[in-house]
Amino acid sequence: MNTAGTIDRPLTHDPQKQAPMKPSTEPVGSATQDCTPHGAKDSRQNRTREMQLIPEAMARAHMHERLQEAERDRRAARLVAARRMQRKAERASRRARRALAMAVMQ
Repeated sequence: MNTAGTIDRPLTHDPQKQAPMKPSTEPVGSATQDCTPHGAKDSRQNRTREMQLIPEAMARAHMHERLQEAERDRRAARLVAARRMQRKAERASRRARRALAMAVMQ
């Protein structure tokens, strides 16, 4: 492989600057033909870069999902607070109207 950096020591830690994952050229569902002990070592060394980056991509997707969930929770909390403040303002308005009506009546 000619790319700079390795999985353990990437060239950059910024996910935006890393090389994008490309679809594998291996056929889907292909099994390894070599089942001998020395073949096991070869197959371990023959992993694609995409295969090695799958856990990282899964973690990135999980974090994206968690961030979206946190944003939804924040929006819901803001909506609850806005409704609470609106009810408080309406109560204050009713009290002010009542006080004004009492002052006019006397």
